[in-house]
Amino acid sequence: MQEIPDGWNAFVYTLSGSAVFGGNEVKGPAHHTLLLASVNGPLKVKTLDQAVHFVLIAGEPTNEPVVQYGPFVMNTQQEIYEAMRDYQANTNGFERAKNWESEAVRNGY
Repeated sequence: MQEIPDGWNAFVYTLSGSAVFGGNEVKGPAHHTLLLASVNGPLKVKTLDQAVHFVLIAGEPTNEPVVQYGPFVMNTQQEIYEAMRDYQANTNGFERAKNWESEAVRNGY
């Protein structure tokens, strides 16, 4: 069991295997995300037929506005426009984005 403080947001991503999570025993198969609502205490996890590997991410809500457009997530529409301009101009952290490829792609995975 993992304690999640009252009022925090949390989610589980199951990497492999499957389990049931929480008091309602919601099934979390491999490669699925479960949003946890009002855990308020320990998160109960029960494996089904094999070992399960998962990540639990939790934190206090920021209560900030969220604006999303495509892959961009910011706080305001203006910040979305700025991020899109930066991406198109290859600036502000996107300098190597145009020719970037993952190591997995380079290795043929």
